[in-house]
Amino acid sequence: MGQIGGMPRTLDATVRALRELPDTSVDVIHSRQFRYHVSLPGDPALCLPLFRRRTLESMMARYEPDAIHIPVEGTLGFAVRRYCLARGIPFTTAFTTKSPEYAEARYRIPASVGYALLRRFHGAAERCLVATPSLADELRARGFDNIALWPRGVDLELFRPVGKSWLDAPRPIWIYVGRVAVEKNITAFLDLELPGTKYVVGRGPQLSELRAKYPSVRFTGMLSGEALVRHISSSDVFVFPSLTDTFGLVMLEALACGVPVAAYRVTGSRDVIGTSGAGVLDEDLGRAARAALDIESATCRAHAERYTWSASARELRDNLAPITRP
Repeated sequence: MGQIGGMPRTLDATVRALRELPDTSVDVIHSRQFRYHVSLPGDPALCLPLFRRRTLESMMARYEPDAIHIPVEGTLGFAVRRYCLARGIPFTTAFTTKSPEYAEARYRIPASVGYALLRRFHGAAERCLVATPSLADELRARGFDNIALWPRGVDLELFRPVGKSWLDAPRPIWIYVGRVAVEKNITAFLDLELPGTKYVVGRGPQLSELRAKYPSVRFTGMLSGEALVRHISSSDVFVFPSLTDTFGLVMLEALACGVPVAAYRVTGSRDVIGTSGAGVLDEDLGRAARAALDIESATCRAHAERYTWSASARELRDNLAPITRP
């Protein structure tokens, strides 16, 4: 819970769940193992590791894995991909972030350029794993032809209903949790004319700008653990304005807290909410938010209970590409 982004929390939870499976061990090479990093322009929190090729090769040589999975692209992902291709080692990848849309929103790089690069990156894998059927269909339409499903889970012990008394603010209370960045489309939520109080939980490059522009909104900064659970659980509706998330793990976390979701009818929210009755999807986000007020907490929790990290870890393990040795 040190980071509020869905991807790092997904990876942390997946590794823990894999290690709990019988006859399964996991070694992780991650960016924090390297001394030097470079920050992306406009967002110093997003860092890519820098390292020599020989450093990575010596790290890989210490392992004798039965399978290799590359969960993100980045400098490390490209380096491991190159290592595997040079040695004829099969591997799998995961498409977890619509980085071409993010690059277009932040740096005005056409999304078509980003998708061409990602098709090449993931096309070399035995399988490219995605979280939802909607994303699978979208990527196939963009020319990805090795797609397999890897559903997500939610920590049902941590994220749970704990009552509405934690937040003392005029109701209804509407909450957004996640990175505060332009690609998350948070202004679509903050511009809504809704009664009560809006909360934004998270940090990111757009935080100072939005704090100045929306003085009536309560910005908490990043929260984790029980403080995060209490904020979500005390809210009346979780508003998810993103148009580009591939899944939206935080929606599941809100549902597990018994809080209904209001979102656009796009990839990610269509699969998380669907026809469950645990949220409202609409092209009009304000209309969705107001309608979500009528949803019972028990309906939300029951839907979230369908998703477990143990089941997600088993799906990932079954999708891995085995390495055969002489």
